[in-house]
Amino acid sequence: MISIDNIPLTPFKGGVYKKFSIIVPVYNRPDEVSELLQSLSKQTFTDFELVLVEDGSTKPCVQEAEKYRLFFPIQYISKENTGRSDSRNVGMYHAKGDYFIFFDSDCIIPPQYLETVDSLLKEVDCYGGPDRELASFSHMQKAINYAMTSFWTTGGIRGGKKKTGRFEPRTFNMGFSRTVYETVGVFKNMFGEDIELSNRIRNAGFTIELFPDAFVYHKRRVNLKKFFKQVHIFGQARINVFKIYPNSLRVVHTLPAFAVIIGFLILILAFCGMPWLLFFPVIYFLLLFLDALVKSNNIRIACLSLLASLIQISGYGFGFIFSFIKKVILKQRLESDEKIKKIYK
Repeated sequence: MISIDNIPLTPFKGGVYKKFSIIVPVYNRPDEVSELLQSLSKQTFTDFELVLVEDGSTKPCVQEAEKYRLFFPIQYISKENTGRSDSRNVGMYHAKGDYFIFFDSDCIIPPQYLETVDSLLKEVDCYGGPDRELASFSHMQKAINYAMTSFWTTGGIRGGKKKTGRFEPRTFNMGFSRTVYETVGVFKNMFGEDIELSNRIRNAGFTIELFPDAFVYHKRRVNLKKFFKQVHIFGQARINVFKIYPNSLRVVHTLPAFAVIIGFLILILAFCGMPWLLFFPVIYFLLLFLDALVKSNNIRIACLSLLASLIQISGYGFGFIFSFIKKVILKQRLESDEKIKKIYK
């Protein structure tokens, strides 16, 4: 198994360097990869390569990769299924760029993305950008995008807001220099691997910035059940990182957990003779609905956004609470590599 313990941090030798190496892990997503590659073929900045790491897929995307080799350099690497962290690490080992950029396979990249990043880098060692929605996205995808980026749900952390505490880039839209890679190492195989690496990068003295204009369109092909599972993992990930970096936890990270606890208390007290307490969550969800309606101009999307937001808050909150009990109070170990690989599939 490829892991962070046996990948040497040897710089690329024996070929032509590129400015950017775009590294994308993929597992059984040829259709998604085709859309991603199409968007990369339209970049206005062309000094880049793509390192596409197939993580033991039974539905490989090799044909898609071959099709787009005519437009830009592609390294297609097929390996056994060891998880997305290992896949990104393998991608970095083979990368030829001076700067590594990470996307998820369900992202679509605007044509000016690399040009924007190149103009903003200067002395920045590591950056991250937000995600947005395309007009062609389904109503569900737009609703989930709202739930993940709205000030009313995440405090704007993932929506491009700069004043929400220390910024921690996420691997759906993240980049750092080869020097960072050779200094701090690779991704750990854990929930919250990108947050953990962001903390490691900052602790090593490197600069990290949010580039609000370097956004991607994140398609998120999930239903509400899968979305709950995803945000539940995000809640667990925050505790995982807290166990390693106690100073990394911010008030905004705890709000969904407090919302879940307060929500249960309100329900209990309401049934015990204090129904007026329900006024507060009703007002909150009304404000959330109206905000989603104004932004989407579509009542169906606003209704789905309300549901997705409830799932986002409760899923993350429960994940945070349960993980806090298990790993902080009961002092259990972090998840095993095999459990992480199984859950992320």
